[in-house]
Amino acid sequence: MQEGKRQKQISGLLQQELSQVFQRLGLNMIEGAMISISSVKITPDLLEARVYLSIFQSKDVKNVMNKIDDRSWEIKKELVERIKLQLRRIPEIKYFHDDTLDHVFKMEKLFDEIKEKDQTKDEDSNENN
Repeated sequence: MQEGKRQKQISGLLQQELSQVFQRLGLNMIEGAMISISSVKITPDLLEARVYLSIFQSKDVKNVMNKIDDRSWEIKKELVERIKLQLRRIPEIKYFHDDTLDHVFKMEKLFDEIKEKDQTKDEDSNENN
């Protein structure tokens, strides 16, 4: 189902404001891991927002997500202060790990391995001829 205009507006607003809240609270760096908000999806009834977080260079993603969940009340409090004049109802915010970058890195690694194998295969066939 396609997002409506109002959903897109609120998603954009939430992403922008949450990014600033994360910076202000120092949540963009946790235990050496860099955290950014990759996207925000909001339900059609505008009551729930799903915030997708990209987490770079973290050994324990679950631990980082738990720390963000532990401070979710503080994040929401800051967010409410910033957007209370723009929204009638503040949506419930849920955080999810966005692992698309992990998949991209895995795919790139696989492609590099395939290229290496092809190059060594070509070199071996050239030496035999």
